[in-house]
Amino acid sequence: MSINDRVKFFVACPPGLEFYLAEELKTLLPQAQTSNSSEKTEKLFSSDESGGFEFDGLLSDIYQVNLQSRVASRVVIRLGSFFAAAFSELEKKTSRLEWELYVQPGQSVDIRVTCHKSKLYHSDAVAERILNAINLHFSSLGKSSPLINPSSTGQLILVRIVRDFCTISIDSSGDALYKRGYKQAIAKAPLRENLAAAMILFSGWKASVPIIDPFCGSGTIPIEASLIANHIPPGINRNFRFFDWTCFDGSLWNEIRSRSISSIQKAEVVISGYDRDAGAIESAQANAARAGQKATTHFSQQAVSYLEPSSPTGMIITNPPYGIRIQDNKDLRNLYSRFGDILKNKFKGWTVVLLGSDDRLIGNLMLGPSKKSVPFQNGGIPVKMLLFEL
Repeated sequence: MSINDRVKFFVACPPGLEFYLAEELKTLLPQAQTSNSSEKTEKLFSSDESGGFEFDGLLSDIYQVNLQSRVASRVVIRLGSFFAAAFSELEKKTSRLEWELYVQPGQSVDIRVTCHKSKLYHSDAVAERILNAINLHFSSLGKSSPLINPSSTGQLILVRIVRDFCTISIDSSGDALYKRGYKQAIAKAPLRENLAAAMILFSGWKASVPIIDPFCGSGTIPIEASLIANHIPPGINRNFRFFDWTCFDGSLWNEIRSRSISSIQKAEVVISGYDRDAGAIESAQANAARAGQKATTHFSQQAVSYLEPSSPTGMIITNPPYGIRIQDNKDLRNLYSRFGDILKNKFKGWTVVLLGSDDRLIGNLMLGPSKKSVPFQNGGIPVKMLLFEL
């Protein structure tokens, strides 16, 4: 595959956050904006599938999104799509796909199958036939190398069959993209990095505005804010699955990565994180150091009752405890009530962005209706981002 060959790929994100992914991709993939017509641009950024967008792009686009996207969860190549109502048809059509671009003989693969309203409904049987087809493909090319075998750590292959229409995708990311590599020390109820980034994008924050996270836990929101302010690519210090592809272009990747590094800047920011738990603060400080953001983030052990504004205006962006799996949430009701009192009495002129899952707890803040909100899923829990102006 050359750098000019076009491929179809899908960029996934948590369902509900498509708008923020679309805004991000319009910057990362400028060719989508300079298409022949605005109609095509709108089509590119309208999703028929919840949780992402499909593109017809270049290999460089796949490298770029993996490296730079703060909201995406994963990027997969659409290797092929076809109708298959019988196993023989599935195996024959799968064997014709260009597996040699992404998989090598003897390499392990992790085949994950979902089937809905199709004649082929047994996912294990489908996975077995897909594996047979890949080996058949290499046999047809005259490759006598070792057989490809299944493994949970191998190249991820996603197979989806809906109403007898089969779509086969190849993962390019490896570990989910929210795993930036810096968060090895984890506090209770950790927030995924791409969700923290989405909260910051949702807030409309500018680097000149101070940020406080009074329930910082392992420091994800302050660290992500610092990475954004300094234009540091979220994937700069991690590996990707496409490194193992046969078609991997090392020179192209090094060029894209070097260009991204050259755009890094040192921003003057005031980003603070507080937590009443000393262990959480230790985790946050260790994570910030690994992310290279120790100098631009400040973490301190402090209960929310002692929260004070650092300037006349600013932003509080936080993920307070939800009370999930807690039978008696009386303490949380008191916490939210106290937090709301502090915000109203001390933080007039500030903007507050938080995640919430319980409308009753949010109501205890007594901040009135939110200016805007976005519902989505956080680890299977229905939540929403809320923005209040004090």
